[in-house]
Amino acid sequence: MREPLLNAVIKQSQPASARWSRLTERELAWCLRFQQIVRHRWVVRLFAVVSRLGDGMFWYALMAALLLIQGVAAVPVVGRMLLAGAVCLVLYKWLKAKTTRPRPCARYDRIQSRVAPLDEYSFPSGHTLHAVSFTLIAVYHYPSLAWLLLPFAVLVALSRVILGLHYPSDVLAGALLGAGLALLALQAPFIQV
Repeated sequence: MREPLLNAVIKQSQPASARWSRLTERELAWCLRFQQIVRHRWVVRLFAVVSRLGDGMFWYALMAALLLIQGVAAVPVVGRMLLAGAVCLVLYKWLKAKTTRPRPCARYDRIQSRVAPLDEYSFPSGHTLHAVSFTLIAVYHYPSLAWLLLPFAVLVALSRVILGLHYPSDVLAGALLGAGLALLALQAPFIQV
């Protein structure tokens, strides 16, 4: 009984960098597998385009389209998306500065960065954070957009690992944080529908 408890205490007292390093080592194999599976030039280009659109262009176009098509009725939805986007930006920049996790392409020479990274660090995936957050808010208000937004958000998340820029846990963390922030934005009382 004491031995498992003692091991748990010792494990918790290990520096975060040691635990982070072990997780990173496990995930490098997955990153390499993704890159080996996706070797066709057209597939890499597809994911590069999806990633580029996920930089913000797709989401800004969606917000503009909602305002043009729905008019004033879309203002609360776009307001929630902008609120979530601002909080996502601050949160992911803060987390990246605190965790300083190197990207897979910077850590392992067999993993190629197939597009230029926007910043130095990997955790969490800001693209995934925004994609999930924006998708959930838009689909909550406009369920008919699910056929477009859900697959796009999944492709954005996959693109980050396939392009050598993120570990799977970066993408998972981005998705969970994005979902949480979307739920908070949907509760924002000052922009109720």
